[in-house]
Amino acid sequence: MSTKNIAYCGDNCAYCPKYSANLIGGKKKKREVALVMKKVSWRYNLDEPERMRCEGCQDVEICEYGIKECCIEKKVENCGKCVDYPCPTIEKAFEITEKNVERFKKILSSEDYEIFRKAYFLKKENLEKERV
Repeated sequence: MSTKNIAYCGDNCAYCPKYSANLIGGKKKKREVALVMKKVSWRYNLDEPERMRCEGCQDVEICEYGIKECCIEKKVENCGKCVDYPCPTIEKAFEITEKNVERFKKILSSEDYEIFRKAYFLKKENLEKERV
C-alpha cells in the first residue's frame, strides 16, 4: 500500500516546506519558505508569496524529469510501484538529488537542510519502501 505523502519521484510531501506553507501558511510563512527556496535557486516570486502554492504532484503541470507523466501513463502511484523501477528516468533524478545534497549542505542552515533532507533527499529510500 502506498504512503499517500510520497510523490511520484519519491519526495515526501509531509516534510515539503512549500506544501506545508500552502496548507498552514499565510503570506508570512510563504515568504519565509520562498526565501529559503530562492537561497538554493529554486526561485519563487517574492513579491506575491500567495502565488507560491503546492498541493502535491497534481499541482505540477509538467514534471521537469518526466516522472509524473510516466507514472500517469503506467497507472502507478509512484516509481516504487512500477515494474520497471529503477529506470533511467528515476536514476537521473537520483543523480541530481545527490548533487543537491552536497550543494545544499553548504548553503542552508542545519535546520533548513534537515527539512530538505526529509522532503527531497530520501527519494530512493522512500521508493524502496513502496516496491511492488
